[in-house]
Amino acid sequence: MYQVVMLNDDYTPMEFVVVVLQEFFGKDLETATQIMLKIHLEGKGVCGVYSRDVAGTKVDQVLDAANKAGHPLQCVSEPVH
Repeated sequence: MYQVVMLNDDYTPMEFVVVVLQEFFGKDLETATQIMLKIHLEGKGVCGVYSRDVAGTKVDQVLDAANKAGHPLQCVSEPVH
C-alpha cells in the first residue's frame, strides 16, 4: 500500500489545499481542514492510503489541479512501512 503525502509550501493558499482534499480524497470540511493544518504546521500530511496505481493517479490529479490553478503544491506517494 502507498500513502499519498502533500508537502507544505509558502505559496499555495490553505483554502486550495482544503478543496483538493475534499475533491480528490473525499474528505469532509473538518477532516480536510485538519489535514491542511498538519501539512502547514509539520511540513507534510497524509491524504490517504491506496494501492500503488490509485495512489499514483491521486498524485497526478493533485499536481494537475495545482498546475492549472498556478500553485506550486507538491504531492508524492510513498510505500507505507
